[in-house]
Amino acid sequence: MTTARDLMIIAMDAAPGRPVEQGDLSLALAGAEVVDLLAAEALALDGERIVPRPGPATGDPLLDRAVSSLVRETPYELVGDWLWRRGRGLSAAYLAELEAEGLFGRQRRRGLSFRTGRDAPADSPVRRAAAERLASHEPVLAALASALGIRGDGADGTEEQDGTGREAAGEGGNGNGAVRGPGGDSPGVSDDVDTVLAAVLDALTQLEAIRQRRAVEQAAFDNIWRGD
Repeated sequence: MTTARDLMIIAMDAAPGRPVEQGDLSLALAGAEVVDLLAAEALALDGERIVPRPGPATGDPLLDRAVSSLVRETPYELVGDWLWRRGRGLSAAYLAELEAEGLFGRQRRRGLSFRTGRDAPADSPVRRAAAERLASHEPVLAALASALGIRGDGADGTEEQDGTGREAAGEGGNGNGAVRGPGGDSPGVSDDVDTVLAAVLDALTQLEAIRQRRAVEQAAFDNIWRGD
Protein backbone atom coordinates (compact mmCIF):
# COMPACT_ATOMS: atom_id res chain seq x y z
CA MET A 1 0.00 0.00 0.00
CA THR A 2 1.11 3.54 -0.70
CA THR A 3 1.14 6.42 1.76
CA ALA A 4 -1.64 8.10 -0.23
CA ARG A 5 -3.86 5.01 -0.07
CA ASP A 6 -3.22 4.55 3.65
CA LEU A 7 -4.05 8.22 4.25
CA MET A 8 -7.29 7.90 2.28
CA ILE A 9 -8.36 4.85 4.29
CA ILE A 10 -7.53 6.55 7.58
CA ALA A 11 -9.46 9.68 6.57
CA MET A 12 -12.50 7.61 5.64
CA ASP A 13 -12.33 5.93 9.04
CA ALA A 14 -12.07 9.25 10.88
CA ALA A 15 -14.28 9.86 13.89
CA PRO A 16 -18.00 9.95 12.97
CA GLY A 17 -19.59 13.35 12.87
CA ARG A 18 -16.30 15.08 12.01
CA PRO A 19 -15.58 14.23 8.37
CA VAL A 20 -12.37 15.39 6.76
CA GLU A 21 -12.88 18.21 4.28
CA GLN A 22 -12.43 16.90 0.76
CA GLY A 23 -10.27 19.86 -0.27
CA ASP A 24 -7.93 19.35 2.68
CA LEU A 25 -7.69 15.63 1.98
CA SER A 26 -6.97 16.18 -1.71
CA LEU A 27 -4.04 18.47 -0.90
CA ALA A 28 -2.66 15.99 1.62
CA LEU A 29 -3.04 13.11 -0.84
CA ALA A 30 -1.09 15.05 -3.47
CA GLY A 31 1.66 15.55 -0.91
CA ALA A 32 1.62 11.86 -0.02
CA GLU A 33 2.07 11.03 -3.70
CA VAL A 34 5.20 13.17 -3.87
CA VAL A 35 6.62 11.33 -0.85
CA ASP A 36 5.78 7.96 -2.42
CA LEU A 37 7.38 8.99 -5.72
CA LEU A 38 10.50 10.21 -3.92
CA ALA A 39 10.79 6.76 -2.34
CA ALA A 40 10.27 5.11 -5.75
CA GLU A 41 12.93 7.41 -7.24
CA ALA A 42 10.41 8.55 -9.84
CA LEU A 43 11.25 12.14 -8.96
CA ALA A 44 13.70 14.23 -6.97
CA LEU A 45 13.54 17.67 -5.41
CA ASP A 46 15.76 20.56 -6.38
CA GLY A 47 15.00 22.90 -3.53
CA GLU A 48 11.23 23.21 -3.75
CA ARG A 49 10.96 22.11 -7.39
CA ILE A 50 9.91 18.63 -8.53
CA VAL A 51 12.37 17.10 -10.99
CA PRO A 52 11.08 14.02 -12.85
CA ARG A 53 13.43 11.04 -13.06
CA PRO A 54 13.37 8.09 -15.47
CA GLY A 55 12.20 4.90 -13.89
CA PRO A 56 9.86 1.93 -14.15
CA ALA A 57 6.14 2.11 -13.51
CA THR A 58 5.23 2.20 -9.83
CA GLY A 59 2.63 -0.59 -10.11
CA ASP A 60 -0.04 1.71 -8.64
CA PRO A 61 -2.42 3.23 -11.23
CA LEU A 62 -2.91 6.51 -9.38
CA LEU A 63 0.80 6.97 -8.75
CA ASP A 64 1.53 6.17 -12.39
CA ARG A 65 -1.03 8.81 -13.34
CA ALA A 66 0.76 11.25 -11.05
CA VAL A 67 4.08 10.48 -12.74
CA SER A 68 2.59 11.05 -16.17
CA SER A 69 1.35 14.48 -15.12
CA LEU A 70 4.71 15.78 -13.86
CA VAL A 71 6.03 18.91 -15.54
CA ARG A 72 9.08 17.79 -17.51
CA GLU A 73 10.43 21.11 -18.72
CA THR A 74 12.43 23.70 -16.84
CA PRO A 75 11.67 25.53 -14.71
CA TYR A 76 10.18 22.52 -12.99
CA GLU A 77 7.03 22.82 -10.91
CA LEU A 78 7.11 23.97 -7.31
CA VAL A 79 5.81 21.47 -4.76
CA GLY A 80 3.15 23.93 -3.65
CA ASP A 81 1.90 24.42 -7.21
CA TRP A 82 1.79 20.63 -7.69
CA LEU A 83 -0.40 20.22 -4.61
CA TRP A 84 -3.03 22.59 -5.97
CA ARG A 85 -2.92 21.24 -9.54
CA ARG A 86 -2.70 17.53 -8.81
CA GLY A 87 -4.96 17.81 -5.76
CA ARG A 88 -8.00 18.99 -7.71
CA GLY A 89 -10.56 16.19 -7.20
CA LEU A 90 -7.88 13.77 -5.99
CA SER A 91 -9.80 12.51 -2.96
CA ALA A 92 -12.67 11.50 -5.25
CA ALA A 93 -10.23 9.64 -7.51
CA TYR A 94 -8.81 7.67 -4.57
CA LEU A 95 -12.27 6.97 -3.22
CA ALA A 96 -13.36 5.60 -6.60
CA GLU A 97 -10.28 3.38 -6.74
CA LEU A 98 -10.86 1.97 -3.25
CA GLU A 99 -14.53 1.38 -4.03
CA ALA A 100 -13.58 -0.43 -7.26
CA GLU A 101 -11.34 -2.69 -5.19
CA GLY A 102 -14.26 -3.47 -2.87
CA LEU A 103 -12.78 -1.86 0.24
CA PHE A 104 -15.70 0.51 0.82
CA GLY A 105 -19.29 0.72 -0.37
CA ARG A 106 -20.87 3.55 -2.31
CA GLN A 107 -23.33 4.88 0.24
CA ARG A 108 -22.27 8.46 0.82
CA ARG A 109 -22.59 10.77 3.78
CA ARG A 110 -21.57 14.39 4.18
CA GLY A 111 -17.85 14.83 3.62
CA LEU A 112 -15.78 11.67 3.80
CA SER A 113 -17.05 9.94 6.94
CA PHE A 114 -18.33 6.46 6.11
CA ARG A 115 -19.37 4.89 9.40
CA THR A 116 -22.75 3.88 8.01
CA GLY A 117 -23.61 1.66 5.08
CA ARG A 118 -20.19 0.36 4.16
CA ASP A 119 -19.87 -2.94 2.36
CA ALA A 120 -16.29 -3.61 3.48
CA PRO A 121 -15.64 -5.79 6.54
CA ALA A 122 -14.57 -3.84 9.61
CA ASP A 123 -11.35 -5.83 9.89
CA SER A 124 -10.06 -5.93 6.31
CA PRO A 125 -6.28 -6.51 6.16
CA VAL A 126 -5.67 -3.37 4.11
CA ARG A 127 -7.55 -1.13 6.53
CA ARG A 128 -5.93 -2.80 9.51
CA ALA A 129 -2.47 -2.28 8.03
CA ALA A 130 -3.17 1.43 7.47
CA ALA A 131 -4.40 1.84 11.05
CA GLU A 132 -1.38 -0.02 12.42
CA ARG A 133 0.96 2.19 10.41
CA LEU A 134 -0.64 5.28 11.94
CA ALA A 135 -0.64 3.82 15.43
CA SER A 136 3.07 3.05 15.10
CA HIS A 137 3.67 6.79 14.58
CA GLU A 138 5.36 6.32 11.21
CA PRO A 139 6.55 9.92 10.67
CA VAL A 140 5.15 10.74 7.23
CA LEU A 141 1.70 9.22 7.64
CA ALA A 142 1.46 10.58 11.18
CA ALA A 143 2.35 14.10 10.03
CA LEU A 144 -0.15 14.06 7.16
CA ALA A 145 -2.91 12.59 9.30
CA SER A 146 -2.22 15.10 12.05
CA ALA A 147 -2.44 17.95 9.55
CA LEU A 148 -5.96 16.70 8.76
CA GLY A 149 -6.86 16.49 12.44
CA ILE A 150 -6.56 12.71 12.68
CA ARG A 151 -4.30 10.85 15.08
CA GLY A 152 -3.81 7.25 16.14
CA ASP A 153 -4.36 6.43 19.78
CA GLY A 154 -1.23 4.29 19.86
CA ALA A 155 -3.09 1.35 21.37
CA ASP A 156 -5.36 -0.60 19.08
CA GLY A 157 -4.79 1.21 15.79
CA THR A 158 -8.05 3.16 15.86
CA GLU A 159 -8.14 6.84 15.02
CA GLU A 160 -9.16 9.72 17.24
CA GLN A 161 -9.84 13.41 16.89
CA ASP A 162 -9.98 15.97 19.62
CA GLY A 163 -13.10 17.96 20.41
CA THR A 164 -12.34 20.50 17.71
CA GLY A 165 -11.66 18.02 14.93
CA ARG A 166 -7.95 18.87 15.06
CA GLU A 167 -5.24 17.24 17.11
CA ALA A 168 -4.11 19.41 19.98
CA ALA A 169 -0.87 20.92 18.75
CA GLY A 170 0.67 21.90 22.04
CA GLU A 171 3.84 23.97 22.14
CA GLY A 172 5.42 21.91 19.35
CA GLY A 173 2.51 22.19 16.92
CA ASN A 174 0.82 24.74 14.73
CA GLY A 175 -2.64 25.89 13.80
CA ASN A 176 -3.18 22.87 11.56
CA GLY A 177 -2.59 20.46 14.44
CA ALA A 178 0.55 18.95 12.92
CA VAL A 179 3.35 18.50 15.41
CA ARG A 180 6.70 19.59 14.04
CA GLY A 181 10.18 19.37 15.43
CA PRO A 182 12.64 22.12 16.37
CA GLY A 183 13.13 24.69 13.64
CA GLY A 184 9.90 23.60 11.91
CA ASP A 185 11.27 20.26 10.74
CA SER A 186 9.37 17.01 11.08
CA PRO A 187 11.44 14.51 13.08
CA GLY A 188 12.49 11.25 11.45
CA VAL A 189 12.21 12.34 7.81
CA SER A 190 14.64 13.53 5.13
CA ASP A 191 15.00 17.16 4.15
CA ASP A 192 13.12 16.50 0.90
CA VAL A 193 10.21 14.86 2.70
CA ASP A 194 10.16 17.68 5.23
CA THR A 195 9.93 20.14 2.31
CA VAL A 196 6.86 18.28 1.05
CA LEU A 197 5.22 18.18 4.48
CA ALA A 198 5.85 21.90 4.98
CA ALA A 199 4.26 22.61 1.58
CA VAL A 200 1.18 20.58 2.56
CA LEU A 201 0.81 22.54 5.79
CA ASP A 202 1.17 25.83 3.93
CA ALA A 203 -1.46 24.77 1.37
CA LEU A 204 -3.89 23.72 4.10
CA THR A 205 -3.39 27.07 5.82
CA GLN A 206 -4.09 28.88 2.54
CA LEU A 207 -7.22 26.82 1.93
CA GLU A 208 -8.54 27.58 5.41
CA ALA A 209 -7.88 31.29 4.86
CA ILE A 210 -9.87 31.13 1.62
CA ARG A 211 -12.77 29.46 3.44
CA GLN A 212 -12.75 32.08 6.17
CA ARG A 213 -12.62 34.95 3.68
CA ARG A 214 -15.55 33.52 1.76
CA ALA A 215 -17.50 33.06 4.98
CA VAL A 216 -16.92 36.71 5.92
CA GLU A 217 -17.92 37.87 2.45
CA GLN A 218 -21.07 35.75 2.53
CA ALA A 219 -21.97 37.05 5.98
CA ALA A 220 -21.53 40.64 4.79
CA PHE A 221 -23.69 39.93 1.74
CA ASP A 222 -26.42 38.41 3.91
CA ASN A 223 -26.33 41.43 6.24
CA ILE A 224 -26.89 43.78 3.29
CA TRP A 225 -30.05 41.93 2.26
CA ARG A 226 -31.30 41.84 5.84
CA GLY A 227 -30.64 45.57 6.17
CA ASP A 228 -28.26 45.11 9.10
